[in-house]
Amino acid sequence: MARILAVGIVALDIISEVESYPAEDSEIRALSLHYRRGGNAANTLVVLGQLGHDCEWAGTWVKGPEAAIAMADLEANGIAYRYARCLPRGRLPTSCVLLSRAGGSRTIVHYRELPEFEAGDFSAVPLEGFDWIHFEGRNVAQTRMMMQQARARAPRARISLEAEKAREGMESLFPLADVILFSRDFARASGLSPKALLARVRGDHGARELVCALGEEGAIALDRRGRSLYCEAVPPAELVDTLGAGDTFNAGVIDALSAGVPLARALQFATRLAGLKCAQSGLANLRIPPRSYRPRGRGRP
Repeated sequence: MARILAVGIVALDIISEVESYPAEDSEIRALSLHYRRGGNAANTLVVLGQLGHDCEWAGTWVKGPEAAIAMADLEANGIAYRYARCLPRGRLPTSCVLLSRAGGSRTIVHYRELPEFEAGDFSAVPLEGFDWIHFEGRNVAQTRMMMQQARARAPRARISLEAEKAREGMESLFPLADVILFSRDFARASGLSPKALLARVRGDHGARELVCALGEEGAIALDRRGRSLYCEAVPPAELVDTLGAGDTFNAGVIDALSAGVPLARALQFATRLAGLKCAQSGLANLRIPPRSYRPRGRGRP
């Protein structure tokens, strides 16, 4: 299995489950309330840890009641964070999440007042032993310098980039990644269809593995040879919780590609894994599908 470093945020999620979304200016009773460690990169690492990888998180955090919950969860899941930067003041990023039992979807209100991890922090991380380095696409200028460092200091490591939200200058990161994991929201913000987005990125930045998760519609991708790939979603019998499904999908792709299997098979595994996550609350004790990595299909528009 691979040794994997992910750079991004750790957050505290305050999750209220409701029967259905409330109307504006109304008051309803929550069915349940949970405090859970969140953050895209951290979620992806927790899933990768369950898949057997040796995982490390790098980012910023600050001591306090929110961090006590979040960092304890990282430790419980075997995620090291020895190179993370603990700041003297601030507040851990916090998300207030409404989970709708009626539809299984979620609405998130996010708050942060903590500086991002920077290239100077990253320079202290010994990269030589990592097989895979994953970056959240945020804090673009600093992330670009970190990715450049990773290219220079860990030439054998594969580098992936999560492009979840459209941010100014994001495309400057694309040439530095071997694998780019787009969200459906990123494609919508670009004004292009997911298929057109992947084709444009390949045309502008050359051959690399490009993936776009489409939620309940499955996922599409372009492999290094320019072949268009499609995988249907694998929905659960009962939709319970979609929070973290995209991060789980990304973990499935990274797991499969790190094993050297073709991208088509990686998509099939990742969609199955994300579907199993949606059948349960949270990321703990995920059911892991057999690693057959068999493709569902190819070439759907």
